Parts: sequence; C-alpha cells; structure tokens
Amino acid sequence: MRLTNTFFLLLLSASVISFGQGQNSWTKKAAFGGLKRERAVSFSVGGYGYVATGEDTVNITHNDLWQYDPTLDSWTQKADLPGSPRRNAVGFALDDKGYVGTGIDSSESSMGVELNDFWEYDPATNTWLQKADYPGAGGFGVYYAGSFTADNKGYVTCGKYGPSAYAFDLWEYKPSTDSWSQRANFPGGVRYAVTALAIDNKGYVGMGIDQDLYRKDWWQYDPATNIWEQRSNLPGTERGAASTFTLGSKGFVVFGADGGYKDELWEYNPYTDSWNIKANFPGGERRNAIAFSIGSKGYAGIGKGPSGIRQNFYEYTPALPLAVDDYELLKIQVYPNPATELVNVFLQQHSDARLMVLTDNTGNLVETQAVTSQTIQIMRDTKANGIYYLTILNDQNRPIAQTTLIFN
Repeated sequence: MRLTNTFFLLLLSASVISFGQGQNSWTKKAAFGGLKRERAVSFSVGGYGYVATGEDTVNITHNDLWQYDPTLDSWTQKADLPGSPRRNAVGFALDDKGYVGTGIDSSESSMGVELNDFWEYDPATNTWLQKADYPGAGGFGVYYAGSFTADNKGYVTCGKYGPSAYAFDLWEYKPSTDSWSQRANFPGGVRYAVTALAIDNKGYVGMGIDQDLYRKDWWQYDPATNIWEQRSNLPGTERGAASTFTLGSKGFVVFGADGGYKDELWEYNPYTDSWNIKANFPGGERRNAIAFSIGSKGYAGIGKGPSGIRQNFYEYTPALPLAVDDYELLKIQVYPNPATELVNVFLQQHSDARLMVLTDNTGNLVETQAVTSQTIQIMRDTKANGIYYLTILNDQNRPIAQTTLIFN
C-alpha cells in the first residue's frame, strides 16, 4: 500500500534524501601520527581507533601505539607495546580492551624471530598486560595470521611460522580465563595473509595466499557449533593482505594484492550471501594496510602502494545509516535477489515496522510502502537495472533494518 499522506511523505523524502548525502563515499582525514607505515594492526575501543606496530620506510619494525579521535580528527601516541617490535601481528578488541600479539620482529623473514606473545591493552589506564602465549602453529610463533572476535571471544587462524611453513589451525581466546582452546581447522587449507572479520557473532575468513597462489574463497565459522561453511567467493580477483571492518550487519573488505595493488571496497551481506562493490578508496591502491570501524563509519589507511609506504587515512560513510541503536533487530529475507520483475521481502517479525523505504544507489527516493504484514512485494515497474537500498523504519521514523536488492 502506497502512502497517501502527502505531508508525511514529503517529510520522509527529505529524511531519506539526507541519507544520500555523502553516502558510499570517502573523506580524507588527518594523516597517521606514526608517519608512513605498513604491516601494522588496528582495533577500536570506546569510540577511538588504535593502530600499533608495523614497519616503516627504512624497514624498521615498531612497537608503538597510536590512538585516533574521530571527533577531533587527531592522533595521540599512547604507551608502547612492551613486547618486541613487530610486523604482521594480529589485533582485535574485546570487552573494552585491545589485544595485540604474534608477528615477526624483522622486516626480513629469514632474519626474524616468529613471535607467540600476546598482550592486553587497557585504554582506561593506558597500560599493557601480558597474557597467555598464542599456542597455534605448534607454539613456535606465527605471523601473517588472521583474527576476528565473536561471542565475546577472540579467534586467530592461519599464518606463517617459517619461510615455507604455513598454518591452518584455529584457536579461540577466552579473556575471562586468559586461555586458548583449539577449534576446527580452517577448511580452506594452509593460508597466510588471509582476510578475516566478524558479523553478528559469526566469523568469516578467506582469500589470502595458499603457499604460492592467491585465493578468493570465503568461509563462515559458527563458534556455537564449531562448524565452518563455505560461502560465496569474492567476485573480484584473488587477493591477499586485504583489510576489513564491519558496520552493522555488513562486512567490508578493502585493499589487497593480487600481484598488483588494489583500491577496491567490497561489501558482504551474510543474509543474502552476496557481495557488492562500493566506492574505491581514493588514496591509492595498497596492501598491508589497516582498517577499523567507529560507530557508523569505517576508517582505513597507511599500507604500501606502488609508490611506496603511505601515511594517508580516510573515513568511509556507508550507503545507509548502519549504526542506529536498534539496527538489525528486525531481520530481512529478500528473494529472488537479483530479480527481474518482483521482489518478495520477508520480515521475521514486524510489530515495530511501520514503513518500507526504497532508495537508489545515489540516495534518491524510489518507493515507499506501509508495513502491514510480514511480507512486502516490490514490483519492478519502471525501475532501472541496478542496486537499490531497502530500509525499514519504525513509528519514530528510525531505521531498524536495512539491506540491498538488485534489479537486472
């Protein structure tokens, strides 16, 4: 049913058009405070981003830590990691703490020592505390591994533990007991420079380098069942050394190397198991960069590009306002997607849903419907081929669920 209240429709149109301003776009921010850097780690805690360790332009590894304040657009150096300087470590956040560990202590793998130490950072006190060593890869230390967090636990998988030694084991870290437990091995085989992220308490791992070959596969890990499931491959080229962040219930993969350097941004929707290309990173192609999210924005930068190691840093605004308080409380199923004539939208529950809003990829209002049942039908009519953004609003005109659909 179409809305007939002209005043409310005009008010809604203004609101939706405001969604489109700056959507799917990058904005240059203050350059990284630690100067040019690659192979660093990052995480976000309490409304701030953190970047630690890495390698500089003269191949020196570091153990410094920098905090990014998005409100002030400024960087502040914090307490150094007490462990060895390192590159290609892992970093993640849990329970308002940051965790950094593993890596290798030299820019030259043949001269370096693989590391298995693991450290907890408390932003409230600006202090580090050493935790239980990482036991994976035989306990010899690992670098170029991947990590994610799910269900209040951290996970580390894959990586290298020697010039020709590669891992595929998965380990779970529980901060409440400071303990590691081995879980089901990554089913894609030995891998390093993998891509990893988490969405709604499930981990996603893939891509990377299988000894000598770049990969593009993508796997979902469910901590509740300890089961891996293969998902849709990245539609782009195979790649390793990409960076990731998560916004709402969407994962984002940016940068990477496939023999060259990448500036692509890909969005992954786990509910439709689909990938969408987004706005390219404007600061240039690169690999071994960093990325994290704060609120409704993604952040990415530094890394190494064709012209060398970079310092620049950008903020990403997604196509829709993903970080509202009750975002994705209401789950959506869209089928068929892509579609040619008709799209069915199924809402698992709709008691709080009042309005469906459809916008195109430039943020222009295309269609609205009042939500009166669990199923909404969207007709193709005169809609052009392309990607559309579907938002469900509650009676306070706040988005409570969002997804994409495609007509072709």
